[in-house]
Amino acid sequence: MRSVRARAAIGATLVVAVALVAAGLAVLSVLRTNLIDQADLQAEVAAREVAGQLALDTAYADLDLDDEEDHPVQVTDEEGRVVFVSKGLRAISGTASTGVSPVPSASAGATPSPGDDDDDGDDDDGGDSARPARGEVSSDDPDFSDGTATVDGKQADYRFAAVEATTPAGLTLTVHAGAPLAAEQEAVNTVRGAMLTGLPLLLAVVAGVTWLVTRRALRPVEGIRREMAAITASEDLARRVPEPDSRDEIAALARTTNETLTVLEASVERQRRFVADASHELRSPIASLRTQLEVAEAHPELLDLPGAVADTVRLQVLAADLLLLARLDAGEKPGAARLEVGALVREEVSQRTGDRIPVTVEVAEDASYEVNGSRGQLVRVIGNLLDNAQRHAAHRITVQVAADGGGVRVEVRDDGAGVPEDERERIFERFVRLDDARSRDDGGAGLGLAIARDVATRHGGTLTVHRAPEGGAAFRLWLPRAA
Repeated sequence: MRSVRARAAIGATLVVAVALVAAGLAVLSVLRTNLIDQADLQAEVAAREVAGQLALDTAYADLDLDDEEDHPVQVTDEEGRVVFVSKGLRAISGTASTGVSPVPSASAGATPSPGDDDDDGDDDDGGDSARPARGEVSSDDPDFSDGTATVDGKQADYRFAAVEATTPAGLTLTVHAGAPLAAEQEAVNTVRGAMLTGLPLLLAVVAGVTWLVTRRALRPVEGIRREMAAITASEDLARRVPEPDSRDEIAALARTTNETLTVLEASVERQRRFVADASHELRSPIASLRTQLEVAEAHPELLDLPGAVADTVRLQVLAADLLLLARLDAGEKPGAARLEVGALVREEVSQRTGDRIPVTVEVAEDASYEVNGSRGQLVRVIGNLLDNAQRHAAHRITVQVAADGGGVRVEVRDDGAGVPEDERERIFERFVRLDDARSRDDGGAGLGLAIARDVATRHGGTLTVHRAPEGGAAFRLWLPRAA
C-alpha cells in the first residue's frame, strides 16, 4: 500500500467493482420487473377470458381454457370456496382460497343462496357498486400475487391475477389465473451467473491495466528520484534530472526541479564566492593591523596609530556590511514605520560634515514623500549612494527627491566619469569594483551598492544607474509611496 501503483490499482478496482455491482443490481431489478410485468399481463389475459365466459353463464364443464398447463385456473365464490379448477391442477398457494377441490354442487348456472337474492346483486337496486353487474366482468385492475401450483405432479412458481365476474344469476365469482415464472427465474439466474462470472475477470483486467498505465506514467518520476539521490550523494549541483518529452505534469515537475537546481546552484556558488571574497577582504586589514601592532611592540616609536585606527575602522565597517548582508539573505523584513524621504535625505546630508564635495539637495518644501520601511536601512542606502558619489565626483553632487508615479524617486547624481553601460548591472554584485576603484583604500570593499540594491528590493523598490545630465552617474532609487 506504500506504492502509488498499488494504491491506484486497488482504488480503481474498488471503484469499478462498486459501479459494476450497482449497475448489475439495477439491471437485474429492471429485468425482473419487466418479466414480472409480462407474466402479469399473461395472467390477466387468461383470467379475463375465463371471467368473460362465466359472465355469459357458461357452464364450468364447457369453459374453453387455453394452455391449461401454463395457465392454471381456479375459480372461487364469494365465500372463498373453490368451485372450479383447471385440468391437472392438484395444489395451489397464493390465491387465499380455502381449498383446491371444487364444491360438488356448484355450477355457473346454480341458483344463488338465499342470502344472494336479485336485489343484492343488482346495481340498479342499490347493491354493492364494487362488484360487476350481472353478466359482466370487473373493469378494475386485477389483484396480483405470487404463489405456487402443482400441475400434473410438477410444482412451479406462478404469478396469479384475480378478476371478478358476475353471472346472469347474480353469483359473483373470482377467477385466479396463473402465468409461470420459470422463464423469469431462468433469465434472471442466467444474467446473474454471467455477471458473477465476468466480474472477477473484468476487475482483474482493470487492476492490471491500471497497474501498467500507472507504472509507465510514474517511470519518469523514478528517474527523477534516482538523479536527485545521486545529486544529494555527490553534492554536484551542476547535474540535472531527465526531462520527459511529454507535456504532462511529470514533465512540468522535471522542468521545475531543474529550475530549482539552477537557482540553488547559483545561490550556493554565490555563497561560496561571498565567503571567499569576505575572507580575502578581511584578511588584508587584519594582516595590516597585526603588522603594525607587531612593529609597535618591537619599536614603540614606529607605531602608526592613525593607520591602525583606520584599519580598525575599515575592519569594523566591513564586518557591519557582512552582518547586514547576512541578515538580508536570511530574509529579514523591513520595518513598517512611516518615513518622510525628503526629511530623511536632508538629515543625512546635514550630518556629513567631512565630505570632500558639498552635496546639493533638491526637495520641494510643500511636498510630502512618505514611504513605509526601516529608517536605519534606508539611511544606509542613501549614505552608500553618497559615499559612492563622493568617491567618483569631480566638482558637484546633487540629490533630488521627487514623486514618480505611485512612488518616490531619490536620485543621486555626480559629474564624474560615470558607469559604462555594459557594467551598470555588474556594479551591484558583491565585492565588485571597477578598474578605477580597485584600491581598497579608495574604492572600499565593493559591498555598498550591493547592500543598497538588496535593501531597495526588500522595500518593494528598485535601484538602477543611468547617465546623469552632468555627465557622470545617476543612481535612481524608487520606493513605493505609503498608503
